[in-house]
Amino acid sequence: MEIKGNVYSSIEQVTGQYLNQRTKESTSTAQTQQNVSFEDMLRQRWQSADSMVTDGSLKFSKHAGERLKQRNIILSDEQMKRLESGAQKANEKGIRESLVIMDSLSFIVNTKSNTVITAMEQSNDADNVYTNIDGAVII
Repeated sequence: MEIKGNVYSSIEQVTGQYLNQRTKESTSTAQTQQNVSFEDMLRQRWQSADSMVTDGSLKFSKHAGERLKQRNIILSDEQMKRLESGAQKANEKGIRESLVIMDSLSFIVNTKSNTVITAMEQSNDADNVYTNIDGAVII
């Protein structure tokens, strides 16, 4: 059997074409990513990982974020400011693991990392027992 008029590429030619195409794609992706700062990329990763970071310095652990969603707790801007104030007061007094009670909500805050560890609503049917804290702030 004889094949006439067809041009077949060698394996080396096909490989070279494929590798050049991949290099061009990688270069354009890298150029797009160069315009984004490391801080912005890190912030995007944290937010996509379901980590709630406020515009202040107080942040919420993944566990606390899940508890807020699970218990349908939505904090207003005013409540966030009060919670941050309570965490700051606890830190100033040397409390490391603080219970911050505000309205009908309770938060356990690690003052060293300025992170809310968990959040809960106070109710009459719950035990309202808090462990592993060394101080409390009632706002």
